[in-house]
Amino acid sequence: MRANTSPTGLALLLIVAGLLVSFTSVTAAFVTHEPIWRYVIAGGCFVQFLGWMVHGRRNGGAA
Repeated sequence: MRANTSPTGLALLLIVAGLLVSFTSVTAAFVTHEPIWRYVIAGGCFVQFLGWMVHGRRNGGAA
Protein backbone atom coordinates (compact mmCIF):
# COMPACT_ATOMS: atom_id res chain seq x y z
CA MET A 1 0.00 0.00 0.00
CA ARG A 2 1.32 3.42 -0.93
CA ALA A 3 1.77 6.14 1.63
CA ASN A 4 -0.70 9.00 1.46
CA THR A 5 1.10 11.62 -0.62
CA SER A 6 0.35 15.24 -1.32
CA PRO A 7 -1.98 16.02 -4.23
CA THR A 8 -0.32 16.63 -7.59
CA GLY A 9 -1.38 17.38 -11.14
CA LEU A 10 -5.09 17.69 -11.88
CA ALA A 11 -6.05 16.99 -8.26
CA LEU A 12 -3.91 19.86 -7.00
CA LEU A 13 -5.26 22.18 -9.69
CA LEU A 14 -8.87 21.43 -8.75
CA ILE A 15 -8.22 21.79 -5.02
CA VAL A 16 -6.43 25.12 -5.36
CA ALA A 17 -8.90 26.52 -7.90
CA GLY A 18 -11.87 25.55 -5.71
CA LEU A 19 -10.20 27.07 -2.67
CA LEU A 20 -9.48 30.37 -4.45
CA VAL A 21 -13.00 30.63 -5.87
CA SER A 22 -14.57 29.85 -2.48
CA PHE A 23 -12.45 32.33 -0.54
CA THR A 24 -12.95 35.08 -3.12
CA SER A 25 -16.70 34.43 -3.20
CA VAL A 26 -17.01 34.56 0.58
CA THR A 27 -15.33 37.95 0.57
CA ALA A 28 -17.56 39.16 -2.26
CA ALA A 29 -20.66 37.91 -0.44
CA PHE A 30 -19.76 39.89 2.67
CA VAL A 31 -19.00 43.03 0.68
CA THR A 32 -21.91 43.06 -1.79
CA HIS A 33 -24.60 41.06 0.07
CA GLU A 34 -25.74 39.58 -3.26
CA PRO A 35 -27.35 36.13 -2.94
CA ILE A 36 -25.74 34.82 -6.16
CA TRP A 37 -22.41 34.47 -4.34
CA ARG A 38 -23.85 31.55 -2.33
CA TYR A 39 -23.96 29.49 -5.51
CA VAL A 40 -20.43 30.48 -6.48
CA ILE A 41 -19.21 29.47 -3.00
CA ALA A 42 -20.96 26.10 -3.34
CA GLY A 43 -19.45 25.64 -6.80
CA GLY A 44 -15.95 26.33 -5.52
CA CYS A 45 -16.43 23.86 -2.68
CA PHE A 46 -17.67 21.25 -5.14
CA VAL A 47 -14.62 21.73 -7.37
CA GLN A 48 -12.38 21.34 -4.33
CA PHE A 49 -14.27 18.17 -3.35
CA LEU A 50 -13.74 16.77 -6.85
CA GLY A 51 -10.03 17.48 -6.53
CA TRP A 52 -9.84 15.51 -3.29
CA MET A 53 -11.77 12.64 -4.88
CA VAL A 54 -9.35 12.54 -7.83
CA HIS A 55 -6.46 12.53 -5.37
CA GLY A 56 -8.00 9.70 -3.36
CA ARG A 57 -8.71 7.60 -6.45
CA ARG A 58 -5.11 7.91 -7.63
CA ASN A 59 -3.83 6.84 -4.20
CA GLY A 60 -5.86 3.67 -3.91
CA GLY A 61 -9.05 5.04 -2.37
CA ALA A 62 -9.96 4.97 1.31
CA ALA A 63 -7.72 3.01 3.64
